[in-house]
Amino acid sequence: MGALPGDGLLTPGTFASSDPDRWFDVERFRPSTRRRMVFRRADRPAVVLGSTQAAGLVDAEAASAAGVAVLRRRSGGGAVHLRPGDPIWVDVWIPRGDPLWSDDVIAGAHWVGRWWASALGSLGAEPLTVHQGRSVCSEWSSAVCFAGLGPGEVSAGERKVVGVAQWRARQGALFHSAAYLRWDPAPLVALLAVTDDARRQMADALPEVAVGLEELLGRPAHRALFESVVDRLGRHAPGGGWEMSEDPA
Repeated sequence: MGALPGDGLLTPGTFASSDPDRWFDVERFRPSTRRRMVFRRADRPAVVLGSTQAAGLVDAEAASAAGVAVLRRRSGGGAVHLRPGDPIWVDVWIPRGDPLWSDDVIAGAHWVGRWWASALGSLGAEPLTVHQGRSVCSEWSSAVCFAGLGPGEVSAGERKVVGVAQWRARQGALFHSAAYLRWDPAPLVALLAVTDDARRQMADALPEVAVGLEELLGRPAHRALFESVVDRLGRHAPGGGWEMSEDPA
């Protein structure tokens, strides 16, 4: 693939962290008539709720005591835990009428998974599977994003690697996608307002539902791994005409 607009931002050592409070302003994307790709790196811990999840899912007192922000995205799905530098979070905006646009909500996410699978495969993550069907729920997926499997999401065997969620408007579709460097559900489970029995069950079950890139690729979860994945995503982006950035204000 040839050089993309913004390729210079994706060199080692230049990736800026940002406050996740600003991440979910979808109105910044709505006027854009070009493809946009935004790479994000959290600078503080947060729990990001899906659009339909109850605020009471998170124990507000526990979150406040732990210094964890509770945020909400406009796309559906379960909660995602952010910690500084993890996960790798990429937002992609596809305007209506773009060749990557699809009116089919399920099929419209497939290319996102294929893109991630191609990028991770180039780093040695094989074999990977892109989920082609409707969402597959589990006992805990209504609470935790990585406990279920949705259209376009990427798995290694039975373990989820990349989560994908989307928000659609008349002007286009915004895809959130994320992959953990190190999958550790314990900090999220500790903040959920669930019974002690449910917490124990989640603590037992959730470590096996997903896998981080450190384990998948056999590389330490350092900044270099973050940057190499971001670099490959930029290089493997489908087609051309991308407006790429690290995290616009």
